[in-house]
Amino acid sequence: MATAFTNLLDKLHLTSKEDDGPPAKEPAEEELNELREKYTKAGQEHVFSFYDELSVPEKAGLFERLQSFDPKYINEITEKALHPAPSPDKSEETTLEPLPDTATASILDSKDEDIQSWYTSGLELVSKGQVAVVLMAGGQGTRLGSSDPKGCFNIGLPSQKSLFQIQAERIWKVQQLAERDSGKKDIVIPWYVMTSGPTRQATEKFFEEHNYFGLNKDNVSIFEQGVLPCISNEGKILLESKAKVAVAPDGNGGIYQALLTSNVRTDMRKRGIQHIHAYCVDNCLVKVADPVFIGFAAAKDVDIATKVVRKRNAKESVGLILQKNGKPDVVEYSEIDNATAEAKDSNKPDLLKFRAANIVNHYYSFRFLETIEEWVHELPHHVARKKIPYVDIEKGETVKPTTPNGIKLEQFVFDVFPLTRLEKFACMEVKREEEFSPLKNAKGTGEDDPDTSKQDILNQGRRWVQNVGGMVESEVAPEQTGVEVSPLVSYGGEGLEFLQTRTIKAPAVIEKED
Repeated sequence: MATAFTNLLDKLHLTSKEDDGPPAKEPAEEELNELREKYTKAGQEHVFSFYDELSVPEKAGLFERLQSFDPKYINEITEKALHPAPSPDKSEETTLEPLPDTATASILDSKDEDIQSWYTSGLELVSKGQVAVVLMAGGQGTRLGSSDPKGCFNIGLPSQKSLFQIQAERIWKVQQLAERDSGKKDIVIPWYVMTSGPTRQATEKFFEEHNYFGLNKDNVSIFEQGVLPCISNEGKILLESKAKVAVAPDGNGGIYQALLTSNVRTDMRKRGIQHIHAYCVDNCLVKVADPVFIGFAAAKDVDIATKVVRKRNAKESVGLILQKNGKPDVVEYSEIDNATAEAKDSNKPDLLKFRAANIVNHYYSFRFLETIEEWVHELPHHVARKKIPYVDIEKGETVKPTTPNGIKLEQFVFDVFPLTRLEKFACMEVKREEEFSPLKNAKGTGEDDPDTSKQDILNQGRRWVQNVGGMVESEVAPEQTGVEVSPLVSYGGEGLEFLQTRTIKAPAVIEKED
């Protein structure tokens, strides 16, 4: 069934076919006419406007790209995105409620024995080879002033480590912790890195140049999410050049289709994977393959679980994880009114009623991913209005618009939440200062930028050293320095007893026990 579905997805749009050099063979006339007819019926025949003047390699490349899309399908999802169907019952008001207590837990107030139990069971699942990690790393560091994949970015730590290296070392450490606890050797957590067309080649090169950061390359799979054509405000597929369709990655929600078309799910099945941690690359504090989170989700026997942090205040513009009309969902800050945002928890009046801020940090059961074919077609596409360079069909000239002239269609990873039964969904609240520091903005912004990411790691290291009785001294203000504790030494503050009587002069890096 998976093979048949993969073929269907290929016909629709799926794999982003970045050119490793298209074959210099002109498409057969019969195949070309058949494809032209398909696009003509869909009212998109203009994509062939310059075909006859192209070189043979250009013809082959354009043909291959156009063949990877179903123009009828593209028209359908564009129409649905631009004009979504009204709710079946317009008179029915939207109801928002926090997730039920039975579906939630908080590291901030859970019993120590519960957290330890989840940790132990999570490590046991790792030792059985049942845990995998999927990294969503399709973004470039454009807003950071870099054209490289965001995971290659150096946030300025004393060690000069990239985000990719920090996360790889955390995977390595969890493997070591599982080996220590179980007595087994060569425990593996496979790492599946989802890139996009613009980032795949650079990501592969970066991993190779850094020897996969100490991980076995056979256990690191770099794959690519799909793309969709960019669409004009008039509903027409845009050409980037006479020989190329303007395309864009299909959003982090494209992860589900990509798991199929890349054969990642097949590889998971062969390895016996049962539990998957998925997260975004831009969080420098992410606890990759967190045993506590894995153990919690497995104990709840859910299909999807998600980590959240406590919303700072009613005005913080973050998406909230809650139940909407009785289903798990994410509601954006702009979608709720002030009264809802400011409502207090009746059981804990000092806290907001809706405080579970989404940090794109999720768990999936493998059995749930085995059902992708059943629901992936139900996921909506969202519209992002953009200024998209294009070729004027009449003049054959490239136009760089100054105002939004088209749309990019994308899906969100959380679009699947409402399709999940409430009893199969769970949520874990974690400490923001320990687990969430997103990198979104250029240096000097003062919020979610390289400096705040760096400082959050250094502050965390200082806390860890002080928690075991160590001292941290500095000639500058504490908020301007700290200690970088390598993931190779400690995953979450454990194993630092050797620092108990030490005085660390900050800024410092602790790379090994000595």
